[in-house]
Amino acid sequence: MNIFSFLKLIRMIYGNKKPDAERIQQMGLLAVKIGQVHALRIDFLSEETCVELSKLYRANVPIKLEDTLKRIDRTKFSWIDEKPLASASVGQVYKARLASGEEVVVKIIKSDFKKKFEKDVVSVKRFFRFIIFFYPKLARVFDPIGILEHIEEYTLRELNLLNEIEGHEILKEIYDRNKDSYDLSALKFPKIYKELSSENIMISEYIPGHTFDEILDKGMEYSKLLLLFKIHGFFLFNIGTFHGDIHPGNLMLAANNIYFIDTGAIGHVSKRLSSGLLNFFEALSDYDYDLCSKRLNEMAEKGITGEKYEKFRLKFNTLYADFKGKSVKEVSLTKKMMETIKLGVNSGMGFEKGMFSIIKSLMFLDGMVLRCNPDALLFKDMKQFIYEFRK
Repeated sequence: MNIFSFLKLIRMIYGNKKPDAERIQQMGLLAVKIGQVHALRIDFLSEETCVELSKLYRANVPIKLEDTLKRIDRTKFSWIDEKPLASASVGQVYKARLASGEEVVVKIIKSDFKKKFEKDVVSVKRFFRFIIFFYPKLARVFDPIGILEHIEEYTLRELNLLNEIEGHEILKEIYDRNKDSYDLSALKFPKIYKELSSENIMISEYIPGHTFDEILDKGMEYSKLLLLFKIHGFFLFNIGTFHGDIHPGNLMLAANNIYFIDTGAIGHVSKRLSSGLLNFFEALSDYDYDLCSKRLNEMAEKGITGEKYEKFRLKFNTLYADFKGKSVKEVSLTKKMMETIKLGVNSGMGFEKGMFSIIKSLMFLDGMVLRCNPDALLFKDMKQFIYEFRK
């Protein structure tokens, strides 16, 4: 991806016409990842744009079957379906049966992606550094290089399936350690056949369910999204280690259980940031905006005092003047959080890089609620779980 194709991509996403998901795929993996990040930005993009971009979670250029079979030891299987079960941005999944009889899925990484992806990232970074040289405020407010580095980091991890196995084990270990003290009963993990897997191929248990993305298209029970918040919120607020790419294509629902899949990207934030954000949300659920201002300042790596803080507090109250009692359709949580961080940074605060991982999680959750129940009073519904996180 050169600068011209990058600008073309941005024009497609932010232009007046509906973007073309198929054309974005043809622009390469980086373009797909940028499109996926925007797919749930219904807080400032049109619904039509977001619906089209959401196709990038599942409608990707498939690998030719003969190319994939070259990398599989067929002696381990009694049957492999020739039609892919799913095709994603970096891999393709086939349903199969092991020689021992277990129903499994075989995930295969698409070849020759890494080198071109890294080249595209370098090119776009160079462009942003040029822009930031003339407009340094962009780095503090929007942090485009930081966002790009985040996309680069989790995508490169996705391109090595051993990282997905490692992420699966990290989240499963946290689950096992805490399941007796916190209700995580609705969370399940598919079995992974580590001995049959490698950097490019992963064998895991077949789950007879559907992704959240598929279910949201048909109509999802809002209670299932609240259950997801309860589970993901535990990892995010209580542990500080969480699924770092929790978009609706990476979540499955089967027999009322939620499965985390594609766990190659694991988010980590400091205890100060995770517990500080919980404190902030608790104050926000009580609509105590003065306390919110204090909590945000406390969780910043670089806080502010005196007149700077007082000006920030007044601006914060103005920013949230329309928040109380509003549905997600009327006031987007993602948009408010991004405006909040922008206000804090412009007031002199500094936040650790992990903040983007959290904003990204909120973006995905907020976007799913907008697709499922746009009239929901999300913070009112979330409040019960905030008290549970406290316990």
